[in-house]
Amino acid sequence: MDHEALAREMQDLRRQVTGITDTAVAAADGLLIAADTAASIEPEGLAALAAAGLGLARRTTDATDRGVLRRTVTYGSHGCAAFYAVGDTALMVVLGDEGVDVDRLNAAVLPALDRIESILTGTTRTSHSTSARM
Repeated sequence: MDHEALAREMQDLRRQVTGITDTAVAAADGLLIAADTAASIEPEGLAALAAAGLGLARRTTDATDRGVLRRTVTYGSHGCAAFYAVGDTALMVVLGDEGVDVDRLNAAVLPALDRIESILTGTTRTSHSTSARM
């Protein structure tokens, strides 16, 4: 796996969307793969919680016949935590402050998810559409 390419993707998201404070990529089982987080965030714990939350959201989506889970967003008084499925085996966590524009965040993350999945699997995708995730 190309750790530098993964770090670039996470840093690019921060540059593209004002208000992103932290990012992490984890395996679906909650093991941390990479993190770009503040010292106040414990990345391994964040990865484990995100995997549990994403798993619950996937089950809810299945049980309610809502299709394939794309993302889940939790809002708090100081911002939000967005969890995105990266294929079937990984997830991305993006934390944002109170001012983050979640629509802009989603628009920026969707194309990055395909690139991150390619980095994680070591494959190259050609012209893969993200419209199915939106």
